[in-house]
Amino acid sequence: MRGGGSGGQRLRSIGQALNALRPEFPDISISKIRFLESEGLIAPVRSPSSGYRRYSESDIERLRYILSVQRDHYLPLKVIREHLEKLDQGEPPPSVPTLAEPAPGDSKQTPNANPAGVNNAAAQQQQQQRQSIRLTRSQLLEASGLSEPALTELERMLIVQPRRGTAHYGRDALTIAIAARRMSEFGIDTRHLRAFKMSVDREVGLVEQAIAPHVRRGGGNNEVSKEITQLVISFHAALVRTAMEQR
Repeated sequence: MRGGGSGGQRLRSIGQALNALRPEFPDISISKIRFLESEGLIAPVRSPSSGYRRYSESDIERLRYILSVQRDHYLPLKVIREHLEKLDQGEPPPSVPTLAEPAPGDSKQTPNANPAGVNNAAAQQQQQQRQSIRLTRSQLLEASGLSEPALTELERMLIVQPRRGTAHYGRDALTIAIAARRMSEFGIDTRHLRAFKMSVDREVGLVEQAIAPHVRRGGGNNEVSKEITQLVISFHAALVRTAMEQR
């Protein structure tokens, strides 16, 4: 599974490699592939004439493995690198227990279950979004790659919190922890994250005030809150993307 060698295989451009991976990983981008190369996880050959990257089938399979364990198990790059070293030596990678344990009351459907006739990649993505996870603190540290002091600081600022009434952490806590670790690599530390948290708290207060009449008319129906939450998330993400593109 070692990347870089062509061995007579068909070689693809980075765009063709992207197209080969996109059906299974819709969020993949050229910058993501280049980032994985800069981290030493893949090593495509270079065209002698142009110097452009050329990806073999083994490179694409290597990328598929990396993206799969990131998506399905939230493994940090350090752990993925260890897995790849095992594979390069002809050994099986360490077993990775799934993090998608159903929380009490959640569906017991596994993330890989797929009803007949449904597109496999789309079904997996939808099921994974619905599936809750239930992590202990030590599992959260291992899955996110955060250090103990970093997690303690995020908890102190109420940025990462266990599920209400439990000592376990859910998918959002894991997402925040992974993002916090990744952003710290770019110099975005806990001071900046605190500013983000304060901004979110203000936004939530405004939204709750605005939708209160709709919630009352709906008899406290949670669907109203869920719908407005999704709208706010989409709106906020689009605003951030637009602002960054204008820089």
